[in-house]
Amino acid sequence: MSDAGKWGDLAPRLISGAVMAVGGLTLVWMGGPWFAGLAIVAGALMIWELARMTDPGRPAEALLLAAAAAVILSTILVSHNPYHLPLLMVPTLFGLLRPKRPMRLAFVLYAAMVMIASYGLVAFREGYGLLWLLWLVLVVVVTDIAGYFAGRIFGGPKFWPRFSPKKTWSGTVAGWIAAALIGLVFLRLSTAGIDLLWISALLAFASQLGDIAESAIKRKAGVKDSSNLIPGHGGLMDRFDGLLGAALFMLLVAQLTDVPVVRF
Repeated sequence: MSDAGKWGDLAPRLISGAVMAVGGLTLVWMGGPWFAGLAIVAGALMIWELARMTDPGRPAEALLLAAAAAVILSTILVSHNPYHLPLLMVPTLFGLLRPKRPMRLAFVLYAAMVMIASYGLVAFREGYGLLWLLWLVLVVVVTDIAGYFAGRIFGGPKFWPRFSPKKTWSGTVAGWIAAALIGLVFLRLSTAGIDLLWISALLAFASQLGDIAESAIKRKAGVKDSSNLIPGHGGLMDRFDGLLGAALFMLLVAQLTDVPVVRF
């Protein structure tokens, strides 16, 4: 591959990535209804993208599912009523009721990921403070960046070519190392123990698995991107797939271990 082909998508990726990073981190920092609003919009748009990919012949149905996701997330995040949490599974249940199609299972599983992660990121921000959400987001970002550059510079054997033909072992391992370095930085900013290093690396791996899961759906659907909403990046699922995997992993970790609350 020529240098032009290897780095041809770098400029639009950097520009769009910078805009998303600044806007997203601003809303994360503000928290409250601002971050909740981001989670609601992003969750609804990803459900729309998922529905379009798994059943492209029903665009109206995709819009209705996105609207339902937005209403459900808004209801739960405003009410803070734990008895409303089962509503997160409504898009998934709808997928189960669809006539049997080749990608029904993909929709069911990934819709559950989107809804749980969209709610969970807001709950995690409110429950444990800004610092840990910044840690989670930064681990996902540096994992993606390190994997992108290491994969193109070093290349080598593919990590899981059946589902993600571009992902290499060099990029995958580089993501783990970069994530551990972020963990090292946050050791200085929190009361967390040395376990944060390997938890950061596992969080990076969960992020990569989220990326691979979305790649598998796109390959089966025969599409390059989940949509064309973001120049140089495709759709929201293309950018937030890693965050979904990381969020689900961290929500599980938070149930199994003590996460020190750090507030600014």
